[in-house]
Amino acid sequence: MYIERDAQGRIRLVSREPTPECSEYLPADSPELLAFLMEGEVGREAARFQAADLAFVRVLEDVIDLLMDKGVIQFTELPEAAQEKVMARQSLRRRLNGLQLVSSGADDDVI
Repeated sequence: MYIERDAQGRIRLVSREPTPECSEYLPADSPELLAFLMEGEVGREAARFQAADLAFVRVLEDVIDLLMDKGVIQFTELPEAAQEKVMARQSLRRRLNGLQLVSSGADDDVI
């Protein structure tokens, strides 16, 4: 997500794509961004909790990968719904990582 900040450094505007106004990138799971989207103290606490959930999901993905790599479990042993979710997350991660392979700044020659 791309943001614009106000004079005090608070998020003022959010965009999915970079625009002249919204040029600063924040990850979608940023507690600051989630708090802005949810507004208020309850929203800030909920945003922190959601950010922790997202981080924990990544831990679980890594544990599943490790268990499969070590032969403790096989992918086909997971329930079908879990298999679909794992494959969807892996596909999303590959697409997102693929989009960030090329730098777009002063170091344009760095990949």
